[in-house]
Amino acid sequence: MGHLEIIGYLTAIIIVVYIVWRNSDKEKAEKREKENELIYSYKYPRLAMTVDAILIAGTIDSKVILLIQRKFDPFKGLWALPGGFVGMDETLKNACKRELFEETGLQNISLSQFFTFDAVGRDPRHRTVTTVFYGSVPEPIPVVGGDDASRADWFAMDELPELAFDHGEIIQKFHIEKLQVL
Repeated sequence: MGHLEIIGYLTAIIIVVYIVWRNSDKEKAEKREKENELIYSYKYPRLAMTVDAILIAGTIDSKVILLIQRKFDPFKGLWALPGGFVGMDETLKNACKRELFEETGLQNISLSQFFTFDAVGRDPRHRTVTTVFYGSVPEPIPVVGGDDASRADWFAMDELPELAFDHGEIIQKFHIEKLQVL
């Protein structure tokens, strides 16, 4: 066996050892990544976080509330409070303002946090918790349904249509606890 053959064999051995070593490092890195993933992940199911907006207009004697008509299931065609899912990169209040704009076209409405509703089964899709914000305007502002709302409109507080989810209960609690002061 000549020197060139020996160099060829040694080169092949070095390449094989390098590939095995590299794959071993890759496997170790993937294993570390998976272990870190498990450290910061949990096996427990997670709930969905939503926000809803109660917007009231009018005088003490005749108040109206803003509702949207749902474009999609669940509860397609029923009326609901404007609202939706919170994005991973937004606060609850900003999510509520975004949803109010997307579904009604309204912007720059001052909102305050009212209450968090967490009844199990309040949403037929999955476990959902909602935080409700509220605001008021002196008189109804023109609105238009957008995003997943086919329509948006103002309703007299004593003449509400059939409502989706637990929004009837939410409005009732708001009426009892807050409406008298607006």
